[in-house]
Amino acid sequence: MKPTIYDVAREAGVSIATVSKVLNKSGRISIKTREKVGRIMEELNYQPSMVASALTNRRTGTIGLMIPDIANPFFAETARGIEDYAQEQGSDLIVCSTDRSDEKAARYISLLLRKRVDGLIIASHPGNPELIRGLVADHVPLVLFSADIRSLESHSVTVDDYKGGYQATEYLLALGHRRLGIISDNLPGSKLRVEGFLDALKAEGIACDNPANMIHTSATLENGRTAAAEMLNQAADIRPTAIFACNDLLAIGVLKEARSAGLSIPRDLSVVGFDNTVLAEICHPTLTSIAQPLREMTEQAMILLNESISNPASPKRKIMLMPELVIRHSTGPVPR
Repeated sequence: MKPTIYDVAREAGVSIATVSKVLNKSGRISIKTREKVGRIMEELNYQPSMVASALTNRRTGTIGLMIPDIANPFFAETARGIEDYAQEQGSDLIVCSTDRSDEKAARYISLLLRKRVDGLIIASHPGNPELIRGLVADHVPLVLFSADIRSLESHSVTVDDYKGGYQATEYLLALGHRRLGIISDNLPGSKLRVEGFLDALKAEGIACDNPANMIHTSATLENGRTAAAEMLNQAADIRPTAIFACNDLLAIGVLKEARSAGLSIPRDLSVVGFDNTVLAEICHPTLTSIAQPLREMTEQAMILLNESISNPASPKRKIMLMPELVIRHSTGPVPR
């Protein structure tokens, strides 16, 4: 039979209330007593009931994280960062990958609420906005991550995607490139990156009037290759000399396709990605990318979520952090 809180109290010679205070790290309990109770729990291999804890504290010590694609290194690194902070505060993390499906997002939200998670972090693909509105109306502790719904009063942590797109394009223009291509994906930040790209070109008096150099697709390595093939198969005088991909997966697909086409990177083609994931450092050549301050973003998300859990009525904050251009070996001057 599994040991209970009564067994711990009896063996430690203290009351059940004292054991409960030790478990919840509350009340005025001497260090000696805390250590004694902790030792008895270890000896008995006592595991507190999460359901009982939820009934008494209205908390289960679990946090739900919804991401669009666990295979994307950016979201894998996001999950790891949030997990690290959650464990530091004694919480467990439940990760759900929606595959960018509104239906799966709705199903996972329902599942996480049934699991009585203390709060939710929803990254990049929030699903149908009405789902989020319903959560806000029900005062569910919530943080939107790498996405925001401006009309909604909710916590959010984002990077300045527009500035990142502008930075990437401005850098390529400074290298002398005038024929630029862009590959975007279907996540919310990508639209802003495209806007930054177009405005940077406009500031230089350059029109992006070739539809073949502006491709929208989902974020996979293979889709990056397919989009790059479409761009690079054009006549030499109209195909791009530089391509900005709105995430690193797409950018590495471009690198692979360029090599298959016999092009040298960056002599014949420059490539810039976005997110600065671990892939950017280990691919060949290493990838110039726009870095999101992921460590700071995950920390801020956990701070906001804890605020919301402690006080659901607290004022909602929208935090936007700045991106940074990280120059590596996939970019160079325009080919002569």
